[in-house]
Amino acid sequence: QVQLVESGGGLVRTGGSLRLFCAASGRTFSAMAWFRQSQGKEREFVSSITLSNGYKAYADSVKGRFTIARDTVKNTLYLHMSSLKHEDTGIYYCAAGYDSSTNPNEYNYWGQGTQVTVSL
Repeated sequence: QVQLVESGGGLVRTGGSLRLFCAASGRTFSAMAWFRQSQGKEREFVSSITLSNGYKAYADSVKGRFTIARDTVKNTLYLHMSSLKHEDTGIYYCAAGYDSSTNPNEYNYWGQGTQVTVSL
């Protein structure tokens, strides 16, 4: 049974930091990623990481502020967010699949999401 469970979301002030966690179970995934969705908008790519070579990709809007990491032993995905902006507010989803992509349709498994709210 494959499961992805996100945690670590919450309320933070503009300029603050937050770390998200995604606990995976059932199997090891070759590609994992973070997406987010704000109210009234479609789901958008945030960051991804490839298991085989450790390649990391980031959306332009978060480069220099967010860092993705993966603990293969614990099968856990992380997203460290700093210098947070109000525009970062949204539900953050963990995704897993076979190839890294910025397209959410390319991922096979999804977590339930965790809310991140950045206050003004």
